[in-house]
Amino acid sequence: MAVLLLLFLIAVAVAADEEAFIGINIGTAITDMPSPTQIVALLKAQNIQHVRLYDADHAMLLALARTRIGVTISVPNEQILAIGQSNATAANWVSRNVVAHVPATNITSIAVGSEVLTTLPNAGPVLVSALTFIHSALVAANLDQQIKVSTPHSSSIILDSFPPSQAFFNRTWDPVMVPLLEFLQSTGSFLMLNVYPYYDYILANGAIPLDYALFRPLPPNKEAVDGNTLLHYTNVFDAVVDAAYFAMSYLNFTNIPILVTESGWPSKGSSSESDATLDNANTYNSNLVKHVLNNTGTPKHPGVAVSSYIYELYNEDLRQGPVSEKNWGLFYPNGEPVYVLHLTGAGTVLANDTTNQTFCVAKNNADIKMLQAALDWACGPGKVDCSVLLQGQPCYEPNNVVSHATYAFNAYYQKMDKSSGTCDFKGVAIITTTDPSHGSCVFPGRGGKNRTSTNGTSLAPSSNSTSSGYSSKYSQNGEFFKSSFVIGMLLWRAIVM
Repeated sequence: MAVLLLLFLIAVAVAADEEAFIGINIGTAITDMPSPTQIVALLKAQNIQHVRLYDADHAMLLALARTRIGVTISVPNEQILAIGQSNATAANWVSRNVVAHVPATNITSIAVGSEVLTTLPNAGPVLVSALTFIHSALVAANLDQQIKVSTPHSSSIILDSFPPSQAFFNRTWDPVMVPLLEFLQSTGSFLMLNVYPYYDYILANGAIPLDYALFRPLPPNKEAVDGNTLLHYTNVFDAVVDAAYFAMSYLNFTNIPILVTESGWPSKGSSSESDATLDNANTYNSNLVKHVLNNTGTPKHPGVAVSSYIYELYNEDLRQGPVSEKNWGLFYPNGEPVYVLHLTGAGTVLANDTTNQTFCVAKNNADIKMLQAALDWACGPGKVDCSVLLQGQPCYEPNNVVSHATYAFNAYYQKMDKSSGTCDFKGVAIITTTDPSHGSCVFPGRGGKNRTSTNGTSLAPSSNSTSSGYSSKYSQNGEFFKSSFVIGMLLWRAIVM
């Protein structure tokens, strides 16, 4: 008992000495997925220093190289059975997805699967083997001190979660949880836990107050009290985390820290999902960020860091299920914020109003004819001054549709005060935080003025122009020839009528 107490005190001292961090999950179920370069640019603009990937995508890991951003990579669920039954398979996975990328990419942990016990129970018997084999490969590569291995759990594996002091893991999984916790303890890793007060609130059918789920202040008489410990709980998040601490303690593990790998709130839902709103999502995530970065800890372990990853960076339109499943993101795929977090006094991380430092550029691999039509519109009915694109002018080179469209799109976007839908152009434009200026060609918006924008629809034409030699369309005073102007007006009328 004395040894256990000593280990616990050491763990608490280490955790208390560490600064908690806020990270972000990056899902990929998106029709028009931003490129890795665009994703990393957004991460940098938001000062996000920790990300979790649901795979080990090679291009994404290359884009994250030399950024110092801490990266959690994942073994997808469908690979666990193979890795859990073969040390060689695990070693090969580590060689391809870890050794090939470090130290340039700052990989800090490996999440083996996601909610395996509740979503893929047939892999449960080999889960610990998979973690052990992955860790052994890290040891062989001398990376085991730098990179921790764990597996994210759904909080639903915790039964009788309130009061927290009575919580315990579903005993069906004791043959997995006990050796798993032994592994985490022996390797100095953490219990990964997905915490979703939104679902706890919904499933409680009114038993949990909304304010309690959203971290809103509660009067003392409304706080939840654990009758066994007399600890007061002011929010669902802390209660779930402490339930996990107590569940581990029930199995005699008292020195394993907790890392929250997913938490968030949907910003939109169907008519039957009335609490999935912008205001609630903003309130929850803003309060979560402040709660974590203040190193508040939990009532059971005050001041002990509980770092958390927000779910998620982008809305994922390809997700199956109710409307809310598609709307957990802080940003739309084009880089515009879904809402602006209220983070006064919480530092610079995720100060997600990027509209004071954004530009509008042509998308990679966009259809050239659509780019040409949008360029024609921007320099015609859009009333952008495109004279700088004429031969001999600062932005003439590189003389191609993509480069000229990028200048015109951005000039229109800035001219319209970065307002709703002004960087879309029928899907061929995207917002970026990287200044596209080059040489003597200075793009409007450099040193940007702070304005607000939200997602919306484009005003740009969608018809496919057949023109390819567009530079000849500009006169020396920057206006279109009459024929081009007439075509542009016809396109405009077709849109607005």
